[in-house]
Amino acid sequence: KYACGRGGCGACTVMVSKHDPVSAKIRHFSMTACLVPICSLYGAAVTTVEGIGSINTRLHPVQERIAKSHGTQCGFCTPGMVMSMYTLLRNHLQPSEEQLMEALGGNLCRCTGYRPILTSGRTFCVESTGCQKKGTGKCCLDLGGNDSSSLSRESDICTDLFVEEEFQPLDPTQELIFPPELLRMAKNPETQTLAFHGERVTWISPGTLKDLLELKAKHPEAPLILGNTSLGRAMKSQGHFHPILLSPARISELSMVFKTSDGLTIGAGCSLAQVKDILAEQVSQLPEEKTQTYRALLKHLKSLAGQQIRNMASLGGHIISRHRYSDLNPILAVGNAILNLISEEGTRQIPLNDHFLAGLASADLKPEEILESVYIPHSQKWEFVSAFRQAQCQQNALADVNAGMRVILKEGTDTIKELSLSYGGVGETTISAHKSCQQLIGRPWNELMLEGACRLLLEEVSLPGCAPGGRVEFKRTLVVSFFFKFYLEVLQELKKLMKLDSHHYPEISDRFLSALEDFPITGPRGVQRYQSVDSHQSLQDPVGRPIMHLSGLKHATGEAVFCDDIPMVDRELFMVLVTSTRAHAKIISIDLSEALELPGVVDVITAEDIPGTNGAEDDKLLAVDEVLCVGQIICAVVAETDVQAKSAIEKIKITYEDLEPIIFTINDAIKHNSFLCPEKKLEQGNIEEAFEKVDQIVEGEVHVGGQEHFYMETQRVLVIPKAEDKELDIYVSTQDPAHVQKTVSSTLNVPINRITCHVKRVGGGFGGKIGRPAVFGAIAAVGAIKTGHPIRLVLDREDDMLITGGRHPLFGKYKVGFMNNGRIKALDIECFINGGCTLDDSEQVTEFLILKLENAYKIRNLRFRGRACMTNLPSNTAFRGFGFPQGTLITESCITAVAAKCGLLPEEIREKNMYKTIDKTIYKQAFSPETLLRCWNECLDKSSFHSRRMQVEEFNKKNYWKKKGIAIIPMKFSVGFAATSYHQAAALVHIYTDGSVLVTHGGNELGQGIHTKMLQVASHELKLPMSYMHVCETSTATVPNTIATAASIGSDVNGKAVQNACQILLKRLEPIIKKNPGGTWEDWIEAAFEQRISLSATGYFRGYKAYMDWEKGEGDPFPYYVYGAACSEVEIDCLTGAHKKIRTDIVMDACCSLNPAIDIGQVEGSFIQGMGLYTTEELRYSPEGVLYSRGPDEYKIPTITDVPEEFNGLGESGMFLGSSVFFAITDAVAAACRERDIVEDFIVKSPATPEQVRMACADRFTEMV
Repeated sequence: KYACGRGGCGACTVMVSKHDPVSAKIRHFSMTACLVPICSLYGAAVTTVEGIGSINTRLHPVQERIAKSHGTQCGFCTPGMVMSMYTLLRNHLQPSEEQLMEALGGNLCRCTGYRPILTSGRTFCVESTGCQKKGTGKCCLDLGGNDSSSLSRESDICTDLFVEEEFQPLDPTQELIFPPELLRMAKNPETQTLAFHGERVTWISPGTLKDLLELKAKHPEAPLILGNTSLGRAMKSQGHFHPILLSPARISELSMVFKTSDGLTIGAGCSLAQVKDILAEQVSQLPEEKTQTYRALLKHLKSLAGQQIRNMASLGGHIISRHRYSDLNPILAVGNAILNLISEEGTRQIPLNDHFLAGLASADLKPEEILESVYIPHSQKWEFVSAFRQAQCQQNALADVNAGMRVILKEGTDTIKELSLSYGGVGETTISAHKSCQQLIGRPWNELMLEGACRLLLEEVSLPGCAPGGRVEFKRTLVVSFFFKFYLEVLQELKKLMKLDSHHYPEISDRFLSALEDFPITGPRGVQRYQSVDSHQSLQDPVGRPIMHLSGLKHATGEAVFCDDIPMVDRELFMVLVTSTRAHAKIISIDLSEALELPGVVDVITAEDIPGTNGAEDDKLLAVDEVLCVGQIICAVVAETDVQAKSAIEKIKITYEDLEPIIFTINDAIKHNSFLCPEKKLEQGNIEEAFEKVDQIVEGEVHVGGQEHFYMETQRVLVIPKAEDKELDIYVSTQDPAHVQKTVSSTLNVPINRITCHVKRVGGGFGGKIGRPAVFGAIAAVGAIKTGHPIRLVLDREDDMLITGGRHPLFGKYKVGFMNNGRIKALDIECFINGGCTLDDSEQVTEFLILKLENAYKIRNLRFRGRACMTNLPSNTAFRGFGFPQGTLITESCITAVAAKCGLLPEEIREKNMYKTIDKTIYKQAFSPETLLRCWNECLDKSSFHSRRMQVEEFNKKNYWKKKGIAIIPMKFSVGFAATSYHQAAALVHIYTDGSVLVTHGGNELGQGIHTKMLQVASHELKLPMSYMHVCETSTATVPNTIATAASIGSDVNGKAVQNACQILLKRLEPIIKKNPGGTWEDWIEAAFEQRISLSATGYFRGYKAYMDWEKGEGDPFPYYVYGAACSEVEIDCLTGAHKKIRTDIVMDACCSLNPAIDIGQVEGSFIQGMGLYTTEELRYSPEGVLYSRGPDEYKIPTITDVPEEFNGLGESGMFLGSSVFFAITDAVAAACRERDIVEDFIVKSPATPEQVRMACADRFTEMV
């Protein structure tokens, strides 16, 4: 599957197998297909997910287990997950859990939350890292252990989601063999040079080192390419182009490894994965004193990129690329590594030092030279080498700052003999602090030296305000924080070396020791509990049972067809969009002439080509005269191939005239009075009077960043014009096909009945595929009508993130009045969201945000106000939670502020102010908090909250540089839309004469299992096994006028429609069944057909009543509420800002779950997505309004290593419960601030990135900056 194009998400993972001439064995490597040039695969065998098993032949155990363990939701990432696990098993038949985590570290999933994927992989593992408490072999989280014992004794609670004993065993004798022809080729390698000629590029693969050197002399500008992980990304995202590429993949001399008594020489062609194995072997064989540098390199190799990239990237390529964020170059530089160079003229050696890293010609490779190998010397006694890095998340993320540090002390003393410090991420390339190191030589390793070193480093390693990547103060703080960690590490080692004579070395306080420990990478464990079905329920009735996702096996085998998997149709053309490069400008002219002259280019679609309406007046499909943001669509190129279309967009010349004002931030919008809609306001009680009577008042601010949907399947559409009557078939990835249909209709000025939209399945949506697909569908439809050809439009990840917008950033101000006992008497909140350049869903998001602000709390005097700001950024749109995750963070931040002022714990304030009895909300809707309170109390109980709170406090007393935090958050979440008409739903159920049943409904399969649930409903109603049932697709031709699948209500309303249709059919069949009660289903259907009884029925659900009168400030806007609570515990590193999620417990009222396995998947997936919003997902823009973070390298959604170590759930949760991690981090930071006597300023910023956490934990090092 193509998801990012940069090798950063793992969706396109395949297995590449090669014969290793050294070991004479076949080696298997997981690789990301999007970066692997086809020419590089000479002599290799490639295995894809389709190659290891299929539904029609035989499933591989990996495919079976990931599906039956409920490890698939939308399924777009699943083939990549399968191939990563499959490759692991081909190399390690019974892997360890550490190897499993490592193998999956480069695969992203936006749906599941990773836990079930890891669960499926664990079934192959040889060992368990569970607690194995009391020697019983059972984890304390299993049934009968500790806090779960009371729950597990309840007979109606289940914890099993699948039966492991049913899995087929893994039989290695049944695996695919390495092709014999390739094996013969490998044993008798071809030495002649191979050349592959393309239109623009020639790929040359020499067979000998001599030929390679001759080619390099002949083409000195031609780059060497092995893994393509650096050059490939640059070619794709930056358009870098090289007419000749040299591939040294067949040169065995570049992969040689030589071990000597004083060091290790590693071939430049070795992959980083091979380097990791080589170093691990050396560490296991050599004395510890000789392996200091090797262990430092190993530490970074474990977190550098994902497994696939480590398998592809070469050591030489990594070094020569000299990226400023390189994790290895700083260590190699301080470790005195030597680069062995070779050319036709001979060999020479240069040091890998600051001159080489700076690219100075005198210290660099000559154009005709290549890097043959790297020599890394052994370390020695009294030599200490360490490596440090801090990134947005723990694994598979580019470092903000990294460092290699080495010191040699005079034997038997603490005097510095030699010191080397190198940093990455603080300049254009790796920087050496040479001057500082020279000034420190001869000084003792003590506190005075530390103080002086920090000041020298800050002076030498200076970052200008415009430094690459920004975050200057944070990076400067890390420069000295890392050195302090190194200082402590060396002191510790000194004490080991000088056990008998260590009295004159500085003592390390026990409270400082935790600074030396890195957070371990561990896989999540936990128990998922759900209510079992009634013992009297028929075994045939699937409702309430953990049924596997209907498409689970298809996801795992790659047979599930997504929009872009539809084979190319006859005469098909590709479309690529041309977008604005200016934030606010007048379009002076558009010159298409050069683009239209390019070969393969058929046409360019502009606003003039639209036969109907060009969107709305203030929200054009294609820009006319003016652009309002970078990324606004101006026109679209149609060509025979996507490569030709992308080449053409570079030739389109657009002349702009910049306009004022240019507004990017909420503050700027407020200053310019730039708003998209009127203020929304709710009020109750007398807030001014209440403020006069309270004991204390606190005012604060909350800033919540935006969030990218990052659905794994980008926006895509295929439009096929029919021969007659202006009909169109549109295959589109959308949550709302009816909206696509209507938009295309108005754009083309043809009736809706000529347009049919088809949705088989969607590779994730989360709100991002409600409105946007209609825009892309309409533009593609204009192209199809104008050219008469089918049009395929598939957005690259960069374009998708640039164009489509996401969750609204929020700025909120609060004023809260309360009594000294923590009772809140008055709360005034004013919030602003960044809507972008057009209205879109911003008004509704503002309304929902205001309606949901009170969350679980009954406060008598309230005033909530909200406005949507108009800025020159792409329009933000619907996103899971629809304003609730941002707005309620303000409310919960008020709670923590009140707790701080009262000297009470936040959970005490929450409980004191929670709804207690049947009451009315601020908008006068009645509800009972009974279930909310049950969830809260059960979460307190099951998480052992109070005892763990005491343990956290005890830990914090004993540790200065590490702090733990714990938080418990309640949730009252309203379900549905605030309008009755949006709750209607329809279904069409056919019974065919063979007894089979076809179910069609208006919901769309986004990964949430709606089709599976609809068949469960139909099976329950018709009392038939699910094997009789089938769902084909969602189509506007079968069920018209549908509502978007959104607002957590799709399964509810569509299920009622399916139920209605089935009941109508059963009513018709009643006389036949009564007449022949002993007959079979097939007998009854045959009889019904003979008696001319219709076997087709339309089911309909009119919807829940919902309304809101904003004039009066009252209504019943929501059909019902769901309630929940989540408790999370974290540990932070005050020196780096990193955090580790220790445990999360979720309790949620799920009513009666149709499918516990699917609903638990929704619990965990939404929680992890919310956790990402509040901790790692950060959108960054240039001063010109260009989105920097346009891919998985820059934008970090949670990975498998970000899931809490213990992850326990009950019921279905919302995204907001992910804020329990945020408030646990806040709790830990508050503990650090109290210890440091830092006054809390009540400015809350989300996400709680390492930068935010580190700078909040102010200390001597932040003060230096």
